[in-house]
Amino acid sequence: MSLLGRLMQGFRTTHAEPLPAPDEKLALGALLVRVAKSDKVYTVSEISLIDRILAQHFGLNPVAAAKMRATCEKLQAAAPNSDEFAELIRKELSHDERMEALCDLWQVVMADGSEDAVEVDIVESVRKALGLTEADSATARQDALRAS
Repeated sequence: MSLLGRLMQGFRTTHAEPLPAPDEKLALGALLVRVAKSDKVYTVSEISLIDRILAQHFGLNPVAAAKMRATCEKLQAAAPNSDEFAELIRKELSHDERMEALCDLWQVVMADGSEDAVEVDIVESVRKALGLTEADSATARQDALRAS
């Protein structure tokens, strides 16, 4: 191969780091991103809210929360469905913590000022996978309204 060919091949090769195996923290972040992106509009208000949620729940500074969100964005793009993420959360978190996660999801739905049907469908699908009831969802939604 010529020198030019080797140089060009070097530019084409990407050295992307492999994605980490999701745990319950990354699973929650990925679900938050999935809900935010589901209406095809990923707003600054949604991104900021996700960063704040991650920082608050996991004791991260703003830069670490943004890095975590970026990883979660890649994870959610690579995952075919939300059930795997919800299952990780269900296995690792208590009922109260799962309720907090559901409230967080509702906050993201409301972050851009409208409740898109696709966003609501994802939250309801996740709610079922988390083992939470419709009444739990109504409570979490009300908590999200009060928090915003």
